[in-house]
Amino acid sequence: MKELNSCKEAMKSSIDNKYFSIAHLYKDEKAMEMHIHDCYEVYFSISGGKQFLIDNKAYSIEPGDLFLINQYDSHYLSQIDKELHERIVIMIHPEFMRQISSSETDLDYCFHSKDNGFTHKLSLTQEQQSRFLFFINKILSSNGYGHDLIEKATFTELFVMINSAVKESQTGEKTKTGTYNDQVDSILSYINKNIQNPISISLLSKEFYISESYICRIFKATTGTTINKYMTARRISIAKALLAEGYGVSEVCEKCGFSDYSNFLKAFTRSVGISPKKYSQNCNK
Repeated sequence: MKELNSCKEAMKSSIDNKYFSIAHLYKDEKAMEMHIHDCYEVYFSISGGKQFLIDNKAYSIEPGDLFLINQYDSHYLSQIDKELHERIVIMIHPEFMRQISSSETDLDYCFHSKDNGFTHKLSLTQEQQSRFLFFINKILSSNGYGHDLIEKATFTELFVMINSAVKESQTGEKTKTGTYNDQVDSILSYINKNIQNPISISLLSKEFYISESYICRIFKATTGTTINKYMTARRISIAKALLAEGYGVSEVCEKCGFSDYSNFLKAFTRSVGISPKKYSQNCNK
């Protein structure tokens, strides 16, 4: 799936295709006025902070917060600060959500349930944040044969997790869901915390006391990608945020964990389609 760079573009894509779309945003778009739209919206804050106004109620936005907005909720960003605000926005056509729901599992639940005090906001735990970003990365990196099925299956897992988190917030009862490997969750957390440093499969093997072949096998089976590909994708995501913030290309290379400048240039250009310098110029016009 193509990663989009605009909420409006993501909204249009989900409505036109009766599907879902994902936007990964770093810099502020021109703020919309109070509005509603014909699709569901999930807004996940990675860094930075703002304020949402949803149905005339103000919500602060902190890293790790997830907002669930249905097609009838009027909303807008009521407060915009100058801090870089990295976030993921998912737009979903309601018909698609109903199609992948079942008689036992209503994936619409999280957008319509107002029981027991739940409104629109979930503050995800570190584990839930890691899983959310894992699912997003898996969807965006899916390509080739069967990519459409991988997208739908991963999207379904993501919303089983989100609905479970909503139910847990209402009842206080923790629900174990999905087939997500707990060892891989720990590996992902370690990688994300240490992404700015050199990380090898040998290092991970020693850190988690499991063989290199086993760690590669369970990571690929759970995430659908290799450890090295995941680390490259995460580092490029960080690089894009830093470049948008105004850091120089050489400094970004060091801060996001690339040990070799040439490899950074090649990896970034191959992934984004333009060089880091050009990307920085476009962001800071």
